[in-house]
Amino acid sequence: MYVAVKGGERAIENAHAFLAEERRGDPAIPELTIAQIREQLRLSVNRVMAEGSLYDPDLAALAIKQARGDLIEAVFLIRAYRTTLPRFGASHPVETGAMACTRRISATFKDAPGGQILGPTFDYTHRLLDFKLLAEGGTLPAVATAPADTAPVPHITEFLDKDGLIQGEARLEDTPPDLTREPMELPASRALRLQALTRGDEGFILSLAYSTQRGYGRTHAFVGELRIGTVAVEMDIPELGFAVEIGEVELTECETVNQFAGSKTEPPQFTRGYGLTFGQTERKAIAMSLVDRALRWKELGEDDIGAPAQDEEFVMMHADNVQATGFLEHIKLPHYVDFQSELELIRKLRAEALAAKQEAAE
Repeated sequence: MYVAVKGGERAIENAHAFLAEERRGDPAIPELTIAQIREQLRLSVNRVMAEGSLYDPDLAALAIKQARGDLIEAVFLIRAYRTTLPRFGASHPVETGAMACTRRISATFKDAPGGQILGPTFDYTHRLLDFKLLAEGGTLPAVATAPADTAPVPHITEFLDKDGLIQGEARLEDTPPDLTREPMELPASRALRLQALTRGDEGFILSLAYSTQRGYGRTHAFVGELRIGTVAVEMDIPELGFAVEIGEVELTECETVNQFAGSKTEPPQFTRGYGLTFGQTERKAIAMSLVDRALRWKELGEDDIGAPAQDEEFVMMHADNVQATGFLEHIKLPHYVDFQSELELIRKLRAEALAAKQEAAE
């Protein structure tokens, strides 16, 4: 247990002032506004909302500004603020099949009903620095932009469902546990694992997903579908007696299709990996779906090959970047008493070793 120690208040105040000065940067340069961060650093905003478990682009932009662009620190700020908010109800599960898509692609079926919508993506860029962006106030390229497809489009895996070629997913009747309000327990249900992966650090989940592709896990995945768009959020109003729409959120959803040789109880068929995150965070959603599939080895009756991505405790206990940051950075706090005890122990052991050496020499 760590207890605050009095003293050094002036130094701390000066450190805070120095931090504010460093955050602001050169006063001759106009300060970034929250609107600029929200609109022009949208992918960073989306990541902070996803890992902070709070959908509010303005607050995520504020956290990024306050954290000087440190996204993990921004996630920490958002989670801390989230704990102060009252909870007055629960929404219905969102219907991603009714998503108004701005991006929808499939690597398994070329001519899918509803078509492929490329949307805003880096996939087809040349990864060359665009020096035109150095000229402030540049004009946008004259390109026709299509609005979101508001007509519901079916999930790609539904076509495999019809022929029994992919494992069915049972709809949960009970409300799954909320990881933000209840302590995590192992072994965890798939619903709880998916929550942990959604909140998990993108880099960590990405590395685990990459490891499964290199053979450290039982996955050979195809992106069945990746879709990005807005969905309606509904909740029951007791005074009205029915559900009403209270807003919309942007989501990224990914379903991967994975090989499965079958087991004693299941015929050979494809299985799914699933990822769902706030905003346009497709790299995270794809990585999440690969790790989700790797963690399902036991329920599918597969053999454990000992891959890190298959180890539920390893994944769940190390995915959270806020928890990891807290444990990592606490070692820079004063540990004077602990170190002095270690120092005394080393000195005692060295003295005993030296005495034994001298005694042996005599």
